[in-house]
Amino acid sequence: MTAVSQDLAGRAAGLVHDVPDYPQPGVVFKDITPLLADGAVFGELVHHMVERAPEGIDLVVGMEARGFILGAPVAVALGAGFVPVRKAGKLPRETLSGSYDLEYGSAVIEIHSDTIRPGARILVVDDVLATGGTAAATVALLEEAGGVVAGMAFLMELTFLAGRARLPGRALDVLLSY
Repeated sequence: MTAVSQDLAGRAAGLVHDVPDYPQPGVVFKDITPLLADGAVFGELVHHMVERAPEGIDLVVGMEARGFILGAPVAVALGAGFVPVRKAGKLPRETLSGSYDLEYGSAVIEIHSDTIRPGARILVVDDVLATGGTAAATVALLEEAGGVVAGMAFLMELTFLAGRARLPGRALDVLLSY
């Protein structure tokens, strides 16, 4: 990590607040709202993700919901399109869907079936890599649609949950590790 990245990581980490027992007892939620509210750090984070993105990105895909907040400005800066990955039932037209298991249940994600052009080079963006379930399901869904996942960028990784193991061989960029 460069000195500039280390400086950004330090300032970003100071703006991520731990919220114990949310959304359920025993979970420590990482609240990025203070980071997003700091225009300078938020802008530097977007710039960091853009600088480290693979060449030739056609689409940035953001996972619901904080991936939308991070992914959209990255897409604009890259001159790429943006595609939201939504929870089931949130998109109004024909969709492709993928299901996956969570620590305490299962979930379904969807994209509009006509948003991924075959061969499109994709950067997946989200705020946190935890167990890797949502990220792995997103990759599978994008590849089923004909896209090529060229890279993945996360603000933070919860290493103790080993989500990286569900994404073998994937190019991952992570600013903060916990």
